[in-house]
Amino acid sequence: MDLSFNRFDRDTELTVLPPDLAVLMVGVTARQAASPTAAVQAGFARAAPDPALFAPLDGAFNGGMARALGGWRANE
Repeated sequence: MDLSFNRFDRDTELTVLPPDLAVLMVGVTARQAASPTAAVQAGFARAAPDPALFAPLDGAFNGGMARALGGWRANE
């Protein structure tokens, strides 16, 4: 699930919103950005992931299941 809010894109054309809607959207975005969930996700984006997460020891995310499936297909 992507919990991030949209960033400003300089290549798109600006659309003028009615003032009430603009104020509502700014308020929602501010509350969303201040939420604990957004703070945790922002921390994930800043921290470099552990390279070991992308190179499991078995070469598969679940080595035992990968072996079982490999053996099952060979026995068909």
